Amino acid sequence: MNYFKGRHFQQDIIIVAVGYYFRFSLSYRDIVELLRDRGVSVHHTTVMRWVHHYGPIFKALWRRHQTSHTKSWRMDETYINVKGHGTYLYRAIDSNGLTLDFELRKHRDYAAAYHFLKRLLTTNGRPDRLVTDQYRATLKAVKHLIKQDYLSKSAHQCSKYRNNLIEQDHRFIKRHRVRSASFQSIRTASATLSGIEVIHALRKKTRRELSLIGFSVVDELKAMVPA
Repeated sequence: MNYFKGRHFQQDIIIVAVGYYFRFSLSYRDIVELLRDRGVSVHHTTVMRWVHHYGPIFKALWRRHQTSHTKSWRMDETYINVKGHGTYLYRAIDSNGLTLDFELRKHRDYAAAYHFLKRLLTTNGRPDRLVTDQYRATLKAVKHLIKQDYLSKSAHQCSKYRNNLIEQDHRFIKRHRVRSASFQSIRTASATLSGIEVIHALRKKTRRELSLIGFSVVDELKAMVPA
């Protein structure tokens, strides 16, 4: 599938624009300025539409390219402000810090935790260890999944200190919003965070593999998007 068919700009220009936005703490107008210096004139609302369109696409493509992870996982959620209201980004990583999955939810409750964990376990299999915090809704979801045989009882652990790894990993997502405008809807927030999470996941994987070339957001996206 050609994800760039019918666009007024070439694929390379779009990848640079959205890649830089997802990778760095930049505003849409910052991206416009960077492109203008390279001889490309584009309006900031066009960049915004690209971000909202390609974030979910990159997420779907990233999931197809998922590789095996360690069987020791950390799961937690972090607060995201959407138009003055609190939403929660559920996230999971393995013991190496590599991203397993993520999902933005309107509420921090049993339904959100259960839905996220069930998909995580269905997609990635049963872990040897799943570390969560002691939030009541999360514990209720875990107990239900244990009863349904998605997870063994001995695999689940509650530990504030063991979960420091994912709490530190939240920082990149939070820091990225410093220069950008606040989210105006759950849809656009989810789309934008999808792109940010994917780029963050690709960067962590590159650093883990100790690549001699280093990380390039443009090269990584070009490799992931089918020709």
